[in-house]
Amino acid sequence: MNEVDDSQAEVLNRLRRAQGQLAAVIAMIQTGRDRKDVVTQLAAVSHALDRAGFKIVAGGMLQCLAERQQGHIPPLTEAELEKLFLALA
Repeated sequence: MNEVDDSQAEVLNRLRRAQGQLAAVIAMIQTGRDRKDVVTQLAAVSHALDRAGFKIVAGGMLQCLAERQQGHIPPLTEAELEKLFLALA
């Protein structure tokens, strides 16, 4: 596995965990669990999604640097990367 594959695998693992956490939040609501517990778990889902998003953006930045060092045009411009990063803020 190369660095890109490792990064993608890590993102997919984070997203799968978030998917499981979200399913748990839905079940908590359906069973009438305390709102405080639901919000706590929902915050965990949100955090997991943010981390996955940041990992994707970081991978894009590394890819752009590698492309630039090889004399190729990066797949994303600096402005596009900034827009992706700010979308997660």
